[in-house]
Amino acid sequence: MKIAVIGQSLFGQEVYCHLRKEGHEVVGVFTVPDKDGKADPLGLEAEKDGVPVFKFPHWRVKGQALPDVVAKYQALGAELNVLPFCSQFIPMEVISAPRHGSIIYHPSLLPRHRGASAINWTLIHGDKKGGFTIFWADDGLDTGDLLLQKECEILPDDTVSTLYNRFLFPEGIKGMVQAVRLIAEGKAPRLPQPEEGATYEGIQKKETAKINWEQPAEAIHNWIRGNDKVPGAWTEACGQKLTFFNSTLNTEGLVPEGEDLPILGAHRPGVVTKAGLILFGNDDRMLLVKNIQLEDGKMIPASHFFKGADSNALELTEEELVMAEAVRSAWKRILPSVLEVEDSTDFFKSGAASVDVVRLVEEVKELCDGLELENEDVYMATTFGDFVQLLVRKLRGDDKDSECIIDYVEKTVNKLTLQMPYQLFIGGMFVDAEGAKTYETINPTDGTVSAISDVDKAVAAAKDAFENGLWGKISARDRGRLLYRLADLMEQHQEELATIEALDAGAVYTLALKTHVGMSIQTFRYFAGWCDKIQGSTIPINHARPNRNLTLTRKEPIGVCGIIIPWNYPLMMLSWKTAACLAAGNTVVIKPAQVTPLTALKFAELTLKAGIPKGVVNILLGSGSLVGQRLSDHPDVRKIGFTGSTEVGKHIMKSCALSNLKKVSLELGGKSPLIIFADCDLSKAVQMGMSSVFFNKGENCIAAGRLFVEDSIHDQFVQKVVSFAAESSLGQPPVLQGRCHRLQGVCMVAGGAQAWQGTGPPTYRPWTSVSPVGFFFEPTIFTDVEDHMSIAKEESFGPVMIISRFADGDVDTVLSRANATEFGLASGIFTRDINKALYVSDKLEAGTVFVNTYNKTDVAAPFGGFKQSGFGKDLGEAALNEYLRVKTVTFEY
Repeated sequence: MKIAVIGQSLFGQEVYCHLRKEGHEVVGVFTVPDKDGKADPLGLEAEKDGVPVFKFPHWRVKGQALPDVVAKYQALGAELNVLPFCSQFIPMEVISAPRHGSIIYHPSLLPRHRGASAINWTLIHGDKKGGFTIFWADDGLDTGDLLLQKECEILPDDTVSTLYNRFLFPEGIKGMVQAVRLIAEGKAPRLPQPEEGATYEGIQKKETAKINWEQPAEAIHNWIRGNDKVPGAWTEACGQKLTFFNSTLNTEGLVPEGEDLPILGAHRPGVVTKAGLILFGNDDRMLLVKNIQLEDGKMIPASHFFKGADSNALELTEEELVMAEAVRSAWKRILPSVLEVEDSTDFFKSGAASVDVVRLVEEVKELCDGLELENEDVYMATTFGDFVQLLVRKLRGDDKDSECIIDYVEKTVNKLTLQMPYQLFIGGMFVDAEGAKTYETINPTDGTVSAISDVDKAVAAAKDAFENGLWGKISARDRGRLLYRLADLMEQHQEELATIEALDAGAVYTLALKTHVGMSIQTFRYFAGWCDKIQGSTIPINHARPNRNLTLTRKEPIGVCGIIIPWNYPLMMLSWKTAACLAAGNTVVIKPAQVTPLTALKFAELTLKAGIPKGVVNILLGSGSLVGQRLSDHPDVRKIGFTGSTEVGKHIMKSCALSNLKKVSLELGGKSPLIIFADCDLSKAVQMGMSSVFFNKGENCIAAGRLFVEDSIHDQFVQKVVSFAAESSLGQPPVLQGRCHRLQGVCMVAGGAQAWQGTGPPTYRPWTSVSPVGFFFEPTIFTDVEDHMSIAKEESFGPVMIISRFADGDVDTVLSRANATEFGLASGIFTRDINKALYVSDKLEAGTVFVNTYNKTDVAAPFGGFKQSGFGKDLGEAALNEYLRVKTVTFEY
């Protein structure tokens, strides 16, 4: 068919493009004149295609059609007029001219809400159903016969923008094309509009959009959202007009605590809270407004209303200055009437419309490495200077809006004022748990206890971030850039992190700084470098002759991963698993140990600053039996990484198998043997032997659980160890309350072993219970330990050294004793004989063997156990495979 398209906007442009794809001939496009030097998108698109474009300012004057305008239209010979969105009055001489007449789109279910503000009134009236109508055009009163209607559900917080973008725009385009198709096939109905239920409302303008406070909260909410974004519902407060946007009735859990905002005519003052502005209807029900536009046009978060303007402008790097100039050029293209774009240039006051917001968002995405803005961001930073600052903050991951929603507990320690989050971290926000449950972490504050519903929310956020979010769309190199930035931020905050680790886990501060935090930083830097080096391979296979074949493999992220970490190295264990998980492109739900959650929450805050997209990292608090169990059972979690006891590891493995056959990696208990041969460097063996047991207070998964010392040096070794312990003033290292009682129990059943305890003179005695001071435990050394004793078999996980002797030269027997355990996490050898070292390291059944050293882990070296110490690896390239799946793709050509 020969079609004349009469209308404007992106909607008109899309309808035009789809009609041409359907094979129709568009003989002419009639659109509005250029505004401020900018052509309408419909006209621009038609001009590219060489279609005649007409831009009449008027079609009629004083109710009479302009003859020359009608003549130009008639000369085209159109068989159908299509009016997708038209703000001009078109005379009946044009409407009735084509053989098939004219059809027009209307964004309501006619006969309800006739008039130009149909979408606004659909929401203002609180309609539960909305939709659009395509009808045979009449004289502009929206009363023509119906051709086609489609309806949708109106969501409680829908605005004009969300309803339009979700349904009216995309489905409306399809509807217009379908209507034309029905006309071309001779199947288009003409159904008279019923008058029953018909309404006609006037055009919503700014002067008529003032809020009436003498109505219930739901009606006020509907008024605000029905005017969002245009013209904007407003009221008077603090001596100025305030326009409200982004309203919701979902106020569950909100407490109206904050600073009162007196509002002229309101039933009671509004309350500015961290969540936004709480308003009240005359029924005393609450609604929440999240954004406010001030009288000068500036849009701000409602929670910032009483805060002064941010005067801390960022100083841009050279790279950021180049980016800013590229964005300035984009503003010039969008705002052709502006001669020079300066920092004070206002986007909207310079003539930009809503269509230009969409264009700017897309241009920024192209210019800024895929940075995805919301339309809302443009409204929140309308001047060029503010807009560039917003972009830089987002690119740096230093978005002020993200910072302002964090509730901190403050504590002054180690000459630092610590700011510690304490809530759950779900979908990029710190939130209270379901039911606002909390628990004590003993030192220094309360933590929030997750419920099953919180686990489901966190997994849903991670799943959405993986399947639909920016994380899966950015390049691997950009992913690495974000992880490098996160490592830099951890380094900037390393003293704060180490102090929190010392408070929460009882770690020695210097050790926390060097190891707990230091190795965490190294881990993220290491895996950041792997992001763009994860690659598959091409594989030669037999050809299906006479054709040929090509087979390749791809390494892909698994999806949502659950990571459950222990209390002994809270941040480091988190980093070992999370860094590899994120480098591989997964999203994660982390459950730190219930007793040591604080560095995990601080880490979550730093992910916001680094610009890690929302939902990629989520933190849940609470018990393993509840939160860890739900993660293991959850059908949308595809991988569990766990560090902890063998008993719990078995339970997790069973749950993962029964739920959805999750991939699992387990780093479990250990009873690591350290074999000290007579030909060793004895001084080094003593020093490293002490470190192998007492490092990190013995709360170390690879701690040497049993030292085997060759008979000829046994007594000398023991004497040196006891003396070294006494002279070095090991003191009483702090341990967790439960561990303290368990260690007492372990030592009480030491049988006939001899013990040295504390920092006094080196004397031997049977071990006796000593009540700890607070939660401290004295270093203890047991000698003459025999294989049948419980302390020779069970993991101590504390500052307890267990020494056994073996006969001179009997290598195979000591190997048999060392391997006579179901654990196989680590092991060690001290000898000068390279042949002996190679032989023993070959025979030891452990995932790691240290030779003439101990505890020498590195971010590049794989770490993991054998037997009931688990399977899978942390660290090194091998760790990436725990969070990847391999897909084989075969082509024939």
